[in-house]
Amino acid sequence: MRFLALISTIVACASLVAALLPGLSDWLLLTVPTLLASLFLLLRHRPTISEKRIVVDASNVMYWLDNTPKIDTLRDVLQALKAQGFTPGTIFDANAGYLLTGRYLDDGDLARLLGLPIQNVVVVQKGTPADPVILRAARDLGAPILSNDLYRDWVGDHPEIKTPGHLIKGGYKDGALWLGLPAA
Repeated sequence: MRFLALISTIVACASLVAALLPGLSDWLLLTVPTLLASLFLLLRHRPTISEKRIVVDASNVMYWLDNTPKIDTLRDVLQALKAQGFTPGTIFDANAGYLLTGRYLDDGDLARLLGLPIQNVVVVQKGTPADPVILRAARDLGAPILSNDLYRDWVGDHPEIKTPGHLIKGGYKDGALWLGLPAA
């Protein structure tokens, strides 16, 4: 999203320069269609005003019930988020499939297990920490993160972590799911 906004800004400036300087007017043949295309993509991919996105630290959430990794825990949480009007995106550590099923599971496998569109599920590559991916996704989407992780190691690069409501906690108490979502 930010990349498209950056491209649109650059192309708009180039179009303005080409329009103002007579010797560069031929560049308008390139810059104007590029500007229109980038604006179209930018507007097309903006979330609707009613869409509330949330990034789910799935490798954290799957442990919430009995401190054991379970796919059903994730399903319960995702169902509760959807009931509150959220569009959840999930991000997993590379080993999540092994912890849940004893074998590697990719984005598509986990999407099917969770009943989510594949674009809402990310499994990071082996050897890549999920935390920076989660934090970057939340920043790019302007979305809060559902996790009990405090991301202390990443505060320097992601000061938004300290913003109230950016990190949302949850869990189970007496067998019942609770989420620290803000009141609607």
